[in-house]
Amino acid sequence: MFRSFRRIRVLGACAVATGAFTAVAVAAAPVAAVPAAAANGFEFTVYAKEIPGEAGEETGQAPKVGDSFAFAEDLYRSKGGEKIGRDGVSCTVVRAGNPSDMMCVGTFVLNGGPGGQLTGQAMVSFDPADETLAAFDIAVTGGTGDFKDARGTIRSTPDGDHSKLDFHIRP
Repeated sequence: MFRSFRRIRVLGACAVATGAFTAVAVAAAPVAAVPAAAANGFEFTVYAKEIPGEAGEETGQAPKVGDSFAFAEDLYRSKGGEKIGRDGVSCTVVRAGNPSDMMCVGTFVLNGGPGGQLTGQAMVSFDPADETLAAFDIAVTGGTGDFKDARGTIRSTPDGDHSKLDFHIRP
């Protein structure tokens, strides 16, 4: 049984940035553009790890429509590697039941090459009885800096206490 709304935050952390999107490869993967010029886009992988926040109340209740939460993550080149950015994600439950859905919106701030901000959003489905969140895609809705006018996707995959985030960005 779904033990608490805090558990959904953990699921959301695999989201967006839920991740969002949270949320990112077993081998070290530097943040770098594909050999192609920035005009052709970026392909890179980072790892996200949720930073401790305010402890949520353990209610023992499944989330209800309208329940919301936010979380933040630090972004790394590799697990335990160099910190290269951060993200912030806000999620709201929009459908309760099995499956349940939450709408998540987040911003990724990346330092270095490439650098700037990326925004994204995703509708994330989850089973309230299952603590494991499946991989999902985040739609890139815009950006700044090297990501000005960006579009694309970010694939968020659970990876232990991290989320593997595979960025596929096009201008």
